[in-house]
Amino acid sequence: MKQQIEKMVKISNLMLWLWVTATMTMQCSNGAAVAPRQVAALFVFGDSLADVGNNNFLSSLAKANYYPYGIDFTAGPSGRFTNGETFVDMLGRMLGIPYLPAFADPTTFGTRVLNGVNYASAAAGILDETGRHYGQRFSLSQQVVNFQSITLNQLRIIMNGTNLSQYLAKSIAILVFGSNDYLNNYLLPSLYSSSYIYSPPDYANLLLNRYTRQILALYSMGLRKFLLTGVGPLGCIPYERASGQAQPGRCVDYVNQILGTFNEGLRSLVTQLNTNHPGAMFLYGNTYAAFGDIINSPATYGFSVADKACCGIGGNYLGQITCLPFEMPCLNRSQYVFWDAFHPAEVANANLAWRAFSGSPTDCYPINVQQMALL
Repeated sequence: MKQQIEKMVKISNLMLWLWVTATMTMQCSNGAAVAPRQVAALFVFGDSLADVGNNNFLSSLAKANYYPYGIDFTAGPSGRFTNGETFVDMLGRMLGIPYLPAFADPTTFGTRVLNGVNYASAAAGILDETGRHYGQRFSLSQQVVNFQSITLNQLRIIMNGTNLSQYLAKSIAILVFGSNDYLNNYLLPSLYSSSYIYSPPDYANLLLNRYTRQILALYSMGLRKFLLTGVGPLGCIPYERASGQAQPGRCVDYVNQILGTFNEGLRSLVTQLNTNHPGAMFLYGNTYAAFGDIINSPATYGFSVADKACCGIGGNYLGQITCLPFEMPCLNRSQYVFWDAFHPAEVANANLAWRAFSGSPTDCYPINVQQMALL
């Protein structure tokens, strides 16, 4: 029975990969969305897991606008921190939305914002100070301000108040935050004092309180559908494995353990928000479990390398220094879970997107994105 289940899972993931590659080809050939439109627009707030080029326009060390980033992307190196599409690119196409423009791109104005806008910025965190050692970035609070002060004003010019309210209510906001508040804040005691001031549970509660404030601000502006993604198992990324804090072949358990309070709190927050705002829908994307499944059973999902970066330098995991300009990446990229020291490769992104879109409540709680889009 177990072998039959594993075989079915492998077939399912093969079909997923065939779907991803086929729809990518269609997208590249005509520039149009490949699925029927299910939402009015997408508004994406987040970090490098969702950045589509905002940091290209900032004075930042956190950029991915050089080869081999984008080696498998139709536009080449675009500022996406992976070899191809991001999780939000794929989720957008499943919802019938073409690639979103980066907020910071000077051409992102007027009717170009009607499909939505991506505000995500590499090194950004829930806390304003997170990632400051990388230079400029749009923190969560700044991304919310960018949506309110720039995009909303442009939308008000394009449509009247009633139409705008309906448009926003039929749109989806995706928020991808938390990873940098650990990797580029709490776990860097030489640069940040947060780990001296807060215990892991207290720090998680600080993040959740700040997060809630910004989520409610977006709600007050008219958005009614939200996907809040949890933090993945950061102790298993090549960067943490290469730190020497764990036995060979093992994840850094301490790092994974301190994420529990944040992820559990975010899921509880979703329940609370849904109870207090019956006219809205909030979802929790269980990134930790979904990604953990891939790392624990990579062969089941069609991967052969689950601990090493496809592009990076240093040690057994190529995670000490992330992917450098014109570095030669691995050739069998579809077999790697991780693209660089920190970020998933495209096929892993496809798996995460698919599970958020059509997964069970274990993957996306209390309903999945496809079900939310139909509400």
